[in-house]
Amino acid sequence: MIERGISQDRINLLWSLVTAVALVFALRLVNLQILMHAHYREIAERNRTQILSQAAPRGRIYTRDSAAVATNKPSFSLIYFPGEMKSAEAMDGMARSLSHYLNIPFDDLQANLYRAVKKGAPMRLAENLSSKAMFSLSELKTMYSGIDIIVEARRYYPFGNYLSHLTGYISKMDAKEWAVYGKDKNYAMDSRIGKAGLEKMYERDLKGKDGGIYLEVDSRGRLSKILESRKWETGADIYLTIDSKIQSAAEEGLKKSNTGKGAVVAIDPRSGAILALASMPDYDPNRFVSYSDQKSSDSMKALPEFNVAVQGVYPPASTFKILSSIAALESGRVSPAETFFCPGYYDAGSRVFKCWEKKGHGKVDLIQGLAKSCDVYYYNLGIRTGALNIEKYARLFRLGVPTGIPLPDEKSGNIFGPSKRAANKSYWFIGDTLNLAIGQGETLVTPIQMAQVAAVIANGGIFWRPYYVDHIVNNEGQISFRGKPEKISQIQLKESTRAILKEGLREVILSGTGQSTKIEGVEVFGKTGTAQNPQGRDHAWFVAFAQLPNGPAEIAVAVLVEHGLHGASTAGPIVRDVVLAAMNGRLPERRVMVKTLPAAGLEAVAGSTMPPAAVEEDER
Repeated sequence: MIERGISQDRINLLWSLVTAVALVFALRLVNLQILMHAHYREIAERNRTQILSQAAPRGRIYTRDSAAVATNKPSFSLIYFPGEMKSAEAMDGMARSLSHYLNIPFDDLQANLYRAVKKGAPMRLAENLSSKAMFSLSELKTMYSGIDIIVEARRYYPFGNYLSHLTGYISKMDAKEWAVYGKDKNYAMDSRIGKAGLEKMYERDLKGKDGGIYLEVDSRGRLSKILESRKWETGADIYLTIDSKIQSAAEEGLKKSNTGKGAVVAIDPRSGAILALASMPDYDPNRFVSYSDQKSSDSMKALPEFNVAVQGVYPPASTFKILSSIAALESGRVSPAETFFCPGYYDAGSRVFKCWEKKGHGKVDLIQGLAKSCDVYYYNLGIRTGALNIEKYARLFRLGVPTGIPLPDEKSGNIFGPSKRAANKSYWFIGDTLNLAIGQGETLVTPIQMAQVAAVIANGGIFWRPYYVDHIVNNEGQISFRGKPEKISQIQLKESTRAILKEGLREVILSGTGQSTKIEGVEVFGKTGTAQNPQGRDHAWFVAFAQLPNGPAEIAVAVLVEHGLHGASTAGPIVRDVVLAAMNGRLPERRVMVKTLPAAGLEAVAGSTMPPAAVEEDER
């Protein structure tokens, strides 16, 4: 028999294969036991445990004078921990009793209880329970085993509607939002997140780290025992630039106006800090976190989320005469001492344009033209200055572009001028120039843009980006963010232009259409406006800035009252209240004598330095 040997090459190849396989297994073992140890340990822990999350308190929101506009309250949630299998009769009895106290349909509770028993996993039956429901359920705990109440944090807005368009609200996330936040371990599918305003813009700052009850489960996922309870971590606190007194004056003024609709924006012209931002109609953010056992008849579909202050666009009307005056003075085409005669109308040839004062103003110069808001004066000024010049300064004052305030969906408005018409290959007529000069036609602005215009005139030409967050403090008490002034651009005006313009705006308050805002001991500069509205009653405007004698301007404000008819009588008193709130505690005491008036008259004159009859109304 011939014995055949195995070649050494084959033996070497075999050993190489064995070595390679062993090396693969070794590397895999190193990967499992060392490199990916933490990852697979976490997966194993997840298979062994379940977490019943407890919502952490969100960061609080304060005004600059420490008024809490968004905080938290304890919230009670009902949890069912399934134990040994119960009879259908017992489960139905539990569902029936709970339904009575929770105001939840019996069928829903029955289905959840059955599901919890089948899966052997805890089930959240109800959340955000009122104190009344919680005490009632405490009695049921002695009758039915497995139900328990855990404490969570519920968002709470102490002043309801106050500052609602800025603070925003929270609610349960939807599928689209889960795609954004789902990768973050601190969010669950039923987490509540910011849906609007500050709550949305600063969601990750305000969101705390949820706590939870850690539960041990068996290989089938059934509850074995409760392992531990981990405490939550609160979110960061946000401190705003908003002054609570100024904000209150703005909101109360709008509510008391003849329509209760509109916006107020107040800015510190020295920095761009927002002092007040009010929009009406408003809403109560607490509607989204109301007690689950209390029915609400409110329709969320009718929620007035539209922020008039940054999203509403309107013709600026006579407030735009400020920019027409600047264009005339800077171009040198109109002397401030030059007068134009106002007979109550302007004959443009093919059409007669009327002044709001039907009997006319007579001879008027620039100071009187501003003070009396004479339309005919500005028709003449517009023709002499030229529409291109007026459009130029409207753009230099950043109309037609968003202010850059960090709020969603800010509108840019619209610049009405010959260059835009030329770009669209359409004609520009003399009537267009006349409308442009008095802020009518296609020009559209937002209240915050007009507040910016007032602020820029007040501070000498600097455009600050509006901001409303002063600083953020994390849960360790450290400042993680501080807001600061950000210069966007600057416009250089002649000193003579600024001086004449301020004199005219001051005269508006002292003897013109804005006398309703006159305040003893305060220098107020302003301009009224009444915007024609083809869809209904005219809108009322008032823009102003104010300072103490020999001091810098401290506040610039724009007020718009939708369908308010007259800027002087409707928007003016709101400006006055806002300025008074800003100067709170720094004015000389005044002795006011009030005559006996009907009840309705007392409210109209309260705090006024002049009788209502002396106030002129600016129709345009």
